[in-house]
Amino acid sequence: MRTDYHLLTEQVRQLAQTEGWYASLFANVSALLMDTLEDLNWAGFYILINGQLTVGPFQGKPACIHIAPGKGVCGTALEQDEILVVPDVHAFPGHIACDSASRSEIVLPLHRGGAAAAVLDIDSPRLSRFSEEDREGLAGIVKLLEDHVVWE
Repeated sequence: MRTDYHLLTEQVRQLAQTEGWYASLFANVSALLMDTLEDLNWAGFYILINGQLTVGPFQGKPACIHIAPGKGVCGTALEQDEILVVPDVHAFPGHIACDSASRSEIVLPLHRGGAAAAVLDIDSPRLSRFSEEDREGLAGIVKLLEDHVVWE
């Protein structure tokens, strides 16, 4: 089933216009993604705090709390400041297995003042779950979040 990213983006826009504070906004966006996208087992945010990614609002099983830049998929996406789509996380060098059920992953950096300040991390128990359509649709949502989020 295809995701209606236009509708999903509008739902995120409504959430962002209601409350921009990052904790509330990221919590609601995580819940919306888990409810809307198929075949997910984790959706949430890691926020750069004191030089490392720290788990923020999410939906799913308990997660790794700290991830160093350059480590795992999230840390690599942050350090390289690029979207990473990983069809098979077990083939990714240095993958951090927070949930052994995860098979594929997409990670998108979020920026604050021009620098990567957080990542949106979405995991699936299905290999090759994330398509170019997902990459583009989620990138639009991340851009919307960057334009609306209040970090303090």
